[in-house]
Amino acid sequence: MATHDSRSEYESRMHRVLAHIDGHLDEQLDLATLAQAAHFSSFHFHRLFSAWMGETFGDYLRRRRVEVAAMRLAAQPRTRILNIALSVGFGSAEAFTRAFKNRFGCSPTAWREQQYSLRSANSNSGQANSKHSQAERAPFGEYEVPQNTNKENIVKVSLIDRQPATIAYLRHLGPYGEPIARFWQETYVPWAVMNKLGAYHSRYGISHDDPSITSPE
Repeated sequence: MATHDSRSEYESRMHRVLAHIDGHLDEQLDLATLAQAAHFSSFHFHRLFSAWMGETFGDYLRRRRVEVAAMRLAAQPRTRILNIALSVGFGSAEAFTRAFKNRFGCSPTAWREQQYSLRSANSNSGQANSKHSQAERAPFGEYEVPQNTNKENIVKVSLIDRQPATIAYLRHLGPYGEPIARFWQETYVPWAVMNKLGAYHSRYGISHDDPSITSPE
């Protein structure tokens, strides 16, 4: 029976493996190399990974590659599909297209077009709802469309340099929404109190997946 300390050590090693995978998706990743990074035998690592993640290493790697690619297709509309394929470890556009179709049921090009259409529809819907709401609040005859629509006045971005800092992190696996809030309250807050971090330390939430792409489990 595994002790709490051994479970924590296994968890730390598995997190190290997941971080290594995400940082090297464009490289050759094999079971033996990652087992060595986690300080396990290949056989033990394969069994542990499957039990921990609910899928085999090979299935996880294939899924992670195409799902990261799907996010990049939507977020980087000007990037060539071949470049995205190469960035997640596929050697050719043909191999990428096959894997992508197996996961999403359509080609990368069709996916990108679908995402663009969805974003446009959501944007137009949001603008229409905003105008409708403003019109409802304004008395008849007093509603005016804002004249100052210069984009340079809408968004101002500043780039700043920060000194390197050591961070600690906790990882949550599961759906977004209420479970995330519960994780912060029931897992993070007690951990922060136990480590005497105080109420004003910096906190960051990093989302690794798009809930419209990756299933909750």
